[in-house]
Amino acid sequence: MAIEYVLILAGRSSVDQVAERASAEPDDRPTGNAPLLSVDLTDRRGFTLTVRSGPDRYVSAQGDAGWWEWEPAPFVSLTFRLDKAADLQRSVLNMLPFVRRVLDSGGEDAAFVQNGDNLLFTRLNGTLVKHHRDDWWAYYDGADQVV
Repeated sequence: MAIEYVLILAGRSSVDQVAERASAEPDDRPTGNAPLLSVDLTDRRGFTLTVRSGPDRYVSAQGDAGWWEWEPAPFVSLTFRLDKAADLQRSVLNMLPFVRRVLDSGGEDAAFVQNGDNLLFTRLNGTLVKHHRDDWWAYYDGADQVV
């Protein structure tokens, strides 16, 4: 079974803009036709990356205070799919700089969710809040410093 991490952004940024913001190297940039871009970085980074946009989205995930719900409209999401055979340490540590670049290059409200139900962080009104998945943040050496 694959592991998916999704960074959801609220707002009208285009998929092309977000893909460019996420990828420091042109070879890492997703391509295709809006509203869906993708790139297979499995060999180089340990994941595939899909960037898509839409008019609205519903997010429901387990956070510190129970189930957290959010309905960004419109939205852009970045989905990082890690294959079940992937070296998770390598893949996650390669993924987090993409997430950091997106956060640093825009001020959108955001949520970062693992496997559709574990909330790892939110950024609302400019305030980033990590949800205390201490085992997750501690397992990936350096993750806490990147985000």
